[in-house]
Amino acid sequence: MSQSVDRALTLLGSLGDGPLSLDQAASSLGVHKSTALRLLRTLEEHGFVRRQPDLRYRVGGRVLSLAHRALEDFDVRQVAAPYLAALNARCGYTVQLAVLHDGEVLYLDEVGPPPTALPPRIGRRAPVTGTAVGRVLLAGLPEDGTCEEELPAELAAVRRRGWAAESAEHREPVTCVAAPVAGSGGRTVAACALSAPASQVAPAELARMLPELLCTAEAISLAYGGSPTPRWCENRCGARPAGRASRTSGRASAARRR
Repeated sequence: MSQSVDRALTLLGSLGDGPLSLDQAASSLGVHKSTALRLLRTLEEHGFVRRQPDLRYRVGGRVLSLAHRALEDFDVRQVAAPYLAALNARCGYTVQLAVLHDGEVLYLDEVGPPPTALPPRIGRRAPVTGTAVGRVLLAGLPEDGTCEEELPAELAAVRRRGWAAESAEHREPVTCVAAPVAGSGGRTVAACALSAPASQVAPAELARMLPELLCTAEAISLAYGGSPTPRWCENRCGARPAGRASRTSGRASAARRR
């Protein structure tokens, strides 16, 4: 390994533990201060290090940006697959995973009954308007200062309650409920949905599976690395994040009683 690269990466690792002075940086590498200063200045030029007013150095915004991109590029479809299969096994309805891509809904995965029930949607696109998954994805877009009161009433309601529904609104006559999957910082990265032919399943019947859907969406979010609001996961999917059990168990019991 290049000695300079090795030293730079070692230095970044040390900065990850907190800001360092020039003397501390040199000491952590076992080099002269002039060598440490050259490394710090090079890293600073590329945005990986930032010098504070107190002359100490800390991790720069470029590191945070790369970390965020790496997390968002993580394959949410691969993470979600076992949870989609488990939800389908529990409820028997078609389970789908979709994302927002180029202003449209793009279906990434689907687990369901035989193809005769509904045409498979993997790889297909749909408009964001008139679909439950589209409304969930739109409601979960970064706010950029937009408060709930400034959103269209329908999207504001979706954001507030955490799910959306549709009944034969799109060109395919389906009944559907959808919930958001959260990524880093709680941002919506995908939508998980339950759907069935509108001619066979009434909206009220599908809505009874909403707790199962919310549980699955939260379990995927936790596995993906997001920070969703705890709902029913403990007693259904087994997702039990540390420190949250006492706060959610009452909600789970209340949900079952309803």
